[in-house]
Amino acid sequence: MSNKPVSAVNADHHHYSTKAGRIIGGLAMDIVLWIFSLVCIFPIFWMFYNSLKEKRVFNADKLSIPGLFGATAPTLKNYTDILSNKDYQLGQSMLNSLITTGLSVLLIVLFSFIVGYILSRIKGRWNRPLYLMFLSGMLIPIHALLVPIYILFGGLNLNDKWFTLLFPYVSFGLPMGIFLMEGYVKGIPASMEEAASVDGCSFSGTLWRIILPMCKPILVTIAIIQVFGCWNEFSFALVLLDSRELYTVPLALTQFKGQFGSDYPKQMAAMLLTMSPIVILYFVFSKQIIKGMVEGAVKG
Repeated sequence: MSNKPVSAVNADHHHYSTKAGRIIGGLAMDIVLWIFSLVCIFPIFWMFYNSLKEKRVFNADKLSIPGLFGATAPTLKNYTDILSNKDYQLGQSMLNSLITTGLSVLLIVLFSFIVGYILSRIKGRWNRPLYLMFLSGMLIPIHALLVPIYILFGGLNLNDKWFTLLFPYVSFGLPMGIFLMEGYVKGIPASMEEAASVDGCSFSGTLWRIILPMCKPILVTIAIIQVFGCWNEFSFALVLLDSRELYTVPLALTQFKGQFGSDYPKQMAAMLLTMSPIVILYFVFSKQIIKGMVEGAVKG
């Protein structure tokens, strides 16, 4: 018979119960996360293997995997048709989106940094009204401004130009960028700038050589948010662009939908091709993206 006190036995039992509860809780959380991951990944996998089917095969069976559970072999015909058919101009559309997204993100990051720093550091009677004015841009739905912007751009002859989309993209991207930048700069001690000034560093030198490198995490965060937003934007591109040679990726994808039917396998192949630059960008800069978002959230 054990001589161990009852209290010690109860303590051991409580310890093992707590440990078992943590293990079960952790296992349950892992299962939930795995299910959530599969739910997120399956649509992309489904798009991929359906892009390897012909249209008639897809219409007959939308779930079977070609060459594995299906009777037909996979084919790359959809991809070759898209890349070889000049009428689709998918490559030109991707180039248009790349140029528009790159320039828009560059301008958003640059202006967000400068304006966010000024609103955070330089105090004046107009700071608060200007800050609230920029923040109000996040509250206005873009669809409410499509018609006024279309009329305004038509009057100024700015419609259907290669630079047309830069104006709305930068305008609607700045409020979020300024909001994040202003909050981040507030977390940087002003004593660093004062020390730089004592050492003889000019205002521009302090801004670009000291503050800019320290703001790299939040600038990465702003850039990534805007890259996805500009690359996938559809409404302004649909309203402001008419020429097919100026189409961006979202507009180019509408070519695969007809009046009486859609070629879904070919559309899925086009979607996967247009997604590839963003996916590659994410995997190449995944560490910087995660670090920037975490540090930006904590700092801001």
